[in-house]
Amino acid sequence: MTAEADRLRTAPATIPIYGNTPMNLHFETRSLATVQRSLAADAKDYPLLPALLSGCPASATEAMQYPLELDYDYGSVRDATFRRGSTWTDWEELLPPRHPRADMPVGGTPLVDVSTLAPAHLADRRILMKDESRNPTWSHKDRLNIFTVSAALFEGAKTIIVASSGNHGVSAAAMAARGGLNCVVLTMPDVSGAFRDMLFGYGAFPVFLKADDRWPAMRALSELPGMYPVSNLTPAHTGHPWGPEGYKTIAYEILADLDGVAPAAIVVPTGYGEMLYGIYKGFREARLLGHIDRLPQLVAVEPAARGPVHHALEQGKMTVTVAPGPTIQLGTATTVNGYRPIAALHESDGLSLLVDDEAAQTAHRRLAGQGLWQEVSSGASLAALDQIEGFETEGPIVLMGCSTGLKEPNEPMQFKASGADLQDLKAVLERDYGFKI
Repeated sequence: MTAEADRLRTAPATIPIYGNTPMNLHFETRSLATVQRSLAADAKDYPLLPALLSGCPASATEAMQYPLELDYDYGSVRDATFRRGSTWTDWEELLPPRHPRADMPVGGTPLVDVSTLAPAHLADRRILMKDESRNPTWSHKDRLNIFTVSAALFEGAKTIIVASSGNHGVSAAAMAARGGLNCVVLTMPDVSGAFRDMLFGYGAFPVFLKADDRWPAMRALSELPGMYPVSNLTPAHTGHPWGPEGYKTIAYEILADLDGVAPAAIVVPTGYGEMLYGIYKGFREARLLGHIDRLPQLVAVEPAARGPVHHALEQGKMTVTVAPGPTIQLGTATTVNGYRPIAALHESDGLSLLVDDEAAQTAHRRLAGQGLWQEVSSGASLAALDQIEGFETEGPIVLMGCSTGLKEPNEPMQFKASGADLQDLKAVLERDYGFKI
């Protein structure tokens, strides 16, 4: 690392220029990001920073707060390519600027062929799983947090705050540690032991609260100088405008692995819908730039016990709140949806499906039989194929595998030591597993 690069890595970032002019970042960036743009019908533009974490101020109502996304100078894009072998370096023009201290390598996760698990009516289709458990903290959230932490660094934050009982909190803690920031995680006493241990391991400061107390705690801490929230602050989920930009890279990587050809469909376990929207936007940009001529069909998959996106679409509403029905699909167990997934499904002629826990658990086990130990909510993406008669276009179907199953809550298991002689070994294998040798 050069002395200049080292200075940039440790110096506080200052951003003296706001408005529709590019930020003066004091280092070179190939990013062509220009403004934050509201997703409301009467879209308004705002400076890239500060990030508007409570949605569009011009269009917000008590019932609905519209999120923002980043817009780019697409006419100036010169280097982007989505053919085989392309990487994040080829997509820098289409991504937010990265602070030099937000340098954790993320993404580059593989597509794993699981075609043998296809239901009979889709037996002629190639089925691939995008295995996001290969990210640094073993989940897709790393793509989001590399950019939320970058924004926090640009804005001079000292500590980020995140409300999470799972992947988001662990990922934010890791990216904060990498960037030299403190991280306060507002979580719950019954958080998974794996999540808890990872939070402590990354040097974060978890605070254990009742579930409903996390949001007032988040808002209270956000008022303090140097504290920067990377979780949602609004009743209708808006999230961080820079975060879903990281999820666009899922679409870019899928295109690269398929040598520039869009798949038939992407099946996405969906909570608040930021990943669903990011994937949609990535394919939308590839079409806008002339690299593909169609969007894949997006399929949102939610737990049958909740499913706010599904119910919002059924009721013709932008957002709904549902009862917190019990579910083991913890990665997608939200009770409120945001605007993003509704927009993505409408604009991609998408589907919204509900999967019950039994089907998700069965699919989870079938994926494990293929060497993929995913969280149960990722199993729902495979289970959802049973409900889909077919797709209008040819090509593979991509299932999103969001996180490792190692993070799921589990009870400690006790085992009695076996004898080492062959008779004992045979008896144990047959008794405990029905496996005869």
